[in-house]
Amino acid sequence: MTPAKGAEDAHAMSPEEVEDMDPGLARERTELAWTRTAISLAALGGAILKQTPAVGVLVLATSALVWGIGRLARGPVRPEADDRRLLLITIVVTGVSLVALAVALLGSGKSPLTPQ
Repeated sequence: MTPAKGAEDAHAMSPEEVEDMDPGLARERTELAWTRTAISLAALGGAILKQTPAVGVLVLATSALVWGIGRLARGPVRPEADDRRLLLITIVVTGVSLVALAVALLGSGKSPLTPQ
């Protein structure tokens, strides 16, 4: 029994050629991992911000740095969707997040969920 022709060709190619031929979803998974890490750091920074503002701001800045590195790592961007719709979604989500952060920081400190 002989191996499939595609398997022979894959062994003869360099790793870069194989990745270009069928990259699968590896790039998307990597981009999502960077984004997930940045969001986790931002959530942690928001939680820390109420107790220790200096440390919270530092963690929030680190999340922005991680997100930026993830954007650089993904390579050139191919426009696949309407840029105006994505910009609108980004602005709305950022606005809602900032309002939630302001409410959390400026709130009374007493949670309505705590038993009385």
